[in-house]
Amino acid sequence: MKIAIDGPAGAGKSTVAKMVAVKLGYLYIDTGAMYRAIAWLARAQNVSPQNGPALAELARNCNLTLKPGAATGVFVHNQDISTDIRLPEISELVGPVSAQKELREELVKQQQAMAHAVDAVLDGRDIGTVVLPDAEVKVFLTASPEVRAHRRLKDIQKMGLPDTFDQILKAIVERDHKDSTRAESPLRQADDAVKVDTDTMSIDQVVETILLLCAKCEKTIRI
Repeated sequence: MKIAIDGPAGAGKSTVAKMVAVKLGYLYIDTGAMYRAIAWLARAQNVSPQNGPALAELARNCNLTLKPGAATGVFVHNQDISTDIRLPEISELVGPVSAQKELREELVKQQQAMAHAVDAVLDGRDIGTVVLPDAEVKVFLTASPEVRAHRRLKDIQKMGLPDTFDQILKAIVERDHKDSTRAESPLRQADDAVKVDTDTMSIDQVVETILLLCAKCEKTIRI
């Protein structure tokens, strides 16, 4: 079974996807971390975030690996960059990087190869529409910009980094606009995806909702 979880920045996709994967014993593939890793690498090597062919070349040759755990380990050339890719400067850079057609085509191929090898849970912005249009379960996870900004602020404060609610809210609104209006694989809900608004839901409630969808799908497949 393939489970696709899409939604805007800060909706809790990664947290929920990891928990669902653990509950089901599936592989979790953090597609957002893959784009962040290329953004980090591009910054380190002074590659323009608008240079799609060069970014795709980085993705083909960087030996990018994801290691499951309490938090997904992200490695480039065996260097652990799991914390570095979450820094604010990479968050600002990942939007334009992930909008590049050539890079998306390369990473989508890698993600599809991973997902079709085993039972898997993937989260991102175009999983149900582009990466895995044949996914058996599709979820569109969302929340208001204000709720997402509060969640992101807590994460940043845990890392001991300075930021304000207003700055984060502004960045989220701008990211939403860019993601939903970009030419390549824009953020949108797949026609057959189930929308889950998490504004008033706990993480456990969201996970349980998705697990119920999976159980219904499994029952249908068996029948």
